Amino acid sequence: MRLVEVRLLDGPNVYRLEPTVKIEVIVGRPRTWYGERLPERHAIVRLGQPVPRREAPAIVLDLAGWVTRLHQLSGADDWLQKAGAARRRNVPVNIHRSSDPGHWIVAFPWREQQRAQAVAEGALKLAARTAEPSRARPTPRTGTGRLLTRAIDSVRAAETSPPVWITDEHRRVPAVSISGTNGKSTTTRMLTHIFVAAGRRVGTTTSDGVLIDEKLIEEGDLTGPQGARSVLEHAGLDVAVLETARGGIVLRGVGYQSNDASILTNVSSDHLDLMGLHTLPELAEVKSVVCRITKPHGAVVLNADDRLVASVSRRVAAPVSFFSLRPRSREVMRHVGRGGRAMVLDDGWLVELDGAHRTRILRADEAPATLLGMARHNIGNALAAAAGARALGATIEEVAAGLRSYLPSAELAPGRLNLYRREELVVIVDFAHNEAGLSVVLDVAEGMSGSRRRRRKPLTVVVGTAGDRPDDTLRGIGRIAAQRADRLFVKETLRYLRGRTRE
Repeated sequence: MRLVEVRLLDGPNVYRLEPTVKIEVIVGRPRTWYGERLPERHAIVRLGQPVPRREAPAIVLDLAGWVTRLHQLSGADDWLQKAGAARRRNVPVNIHRSSDPGHWIVAFPWREQQRAQAVAEGALKLAARTAEPSRARPTPRTGTGRLLTRAIDSVRAAETSPPVWITDEHRRVPAVSISGTNGKSTTTRMLTHIFVAAGRRVGTTTSDGVLIDEKLIEEGDLTGPQGARSVLEHAGLDVAVLETARGGIVLRGVGYQSNDASILTNVSSDHLDLMGLHTLPELAEVKSVVCRITKPHGAVVLNADDRLVASVSRRVAAPVSFFSLRPRSREVMRHVGRGGRAMVLDDGWLVELDGAHRTRILRADEAPATLLGMARHNIGNALAAAAGARALGATIEEVAAGLRSYLPSAELAPGRLNLYRREELVVIVDFAHNEAGLSVVLDVAEGMSGSRRRRRKPLTVVVGTAGDRPDDTLRGIGRIAAQRADRLFVKETLRYLRGRTRE
């Protein structure tokens, strides 16, 4: 058994919806992952689902057993009683399978940082011994006994710093979390603008930084716990709009205990083969954490046109509101038929469906971000933002006014479908960093210039991306650009090599 990492997650994560210790180990010979990005159902690895004990290697069972034993003998589980447990019980310790072959995860909740770290480190040392955890006793007469005594002493002597997360007790402002592969930044900006235009004070986290009322106050990619904490601790806000990225969830957990609404835009190929995520279902499982922590009285907004996203509806506690560009899809019709709510594009209008009740919001081409309806992906983003705003109490009139006045400018939404015109030349700038993102931007470009056979002017594409993407993603981006452009330039950006060489 070899250790990969011990990681303390400060908030909700794919394993537990609370602060969690993740011990990742390799058992046996390490092997490289290979497989399908969208595997058959039987081949999907469900990261958050504990595996039956009979399926785990013996040494991983021992590791989990030592975690339990150290909690019992050292008193490291006292926080359970402080948290209001009716009777003394063991700290829940689960075993999870990673999608990396031979990798196993032992996960357990924590409330005292240094003690939790000491438990993990002690359990790893003890698991290397052959003694059965349930029978071991601290005693100076055996090697295992001495090691166990030292581990217990280390846990008891450790400090007890709490997790760095915002609990419901300390959160004073309604919050909406937005995640997804593409569209989350634009949806976040649209939703923020709807509330600002309606006179609310809004704190926002984005990959550009933290904003208060659409004004940047802290620069940097702050879509993780640090940005969320900065907004949720800011005084005088009416709403918190929190873009939440995969990286923060995997590395630190979500920075707060719950939200009042959540939006999951879509899931497509991006950031794969990083941090142990190799397939689209795994990516969807991580991103859906923000939906699983939505309060039961809140709302979860899901893309009905994305099968992986729509399936999240079965794993959440809050009512679901779908959004869709296909108003008569099976998913939407069934949901609305049962009295559910949906936001759809119907006959050129953004329409709210609430059971049998239909309310028109505005025509899609009235929203500048849709470019007279050509930017269909931004129609989807507008539907998601409208559903999120309604979930937090915005009126139909406030949603319509906000979408009518939202402009995808470089100042308001940098790198998100920014348009520049010089005489007859039109330039589109967009952070299209994956295949799906590039495809929708090229859809807009072709809507302006015509299809390849009927273009009045040549379509020139300048493309570059980050080196930490897998080869199949880079090839896919190149293939799409080459197939649809008249002239193609591949841009090299040294700061984004991320482990690759210039060659």
